[in-house]
Amino acid sequence: QVQLVESGGGLAQPGGSLRLSCAASGFTFSAFPMSWARQVPGKGLEWVSGIYPDGSETFYSESVKGRFTISRDNAKNTLFLQMNSLKPEDTARYYCATVMMPTKDYDQWGPGTQVTVSS
Repeated sequence: QVQLVESGGGLAQPGGSLRLSCAASGFTFSAFPMSWARQVPGKGLEWVSGIYPDGSETFYSESVKGRFTISRDNAKNTLFLQMNSLKPEDTARYYCATVMMPTKDYDQWGPGTQVTVSS
């Protein structure tokens, strides 16, 4: 079965950086687009970024464009999110998904990783 395990979150200062990882198993990782989404308690899920199966195309929300970079290593079944110039409003729990843009019906979530941006 699909298993996604996110890691790399933590506490960062405004302007700082973090690199998130998503270890995937249970499916043919290289055949699927992947994405990152985030959620703040009490708010809806916010799509952050997506990437084609071969990594040839990437997409970003306006709120993170120019600051975050999504990438993947298909040989290691791992998805990444490099987050630079972090802002307090980036504070959220971050999840990876096996689709380009998860809808409300998507249910293959991992535990997520918490990112807190605060001075």
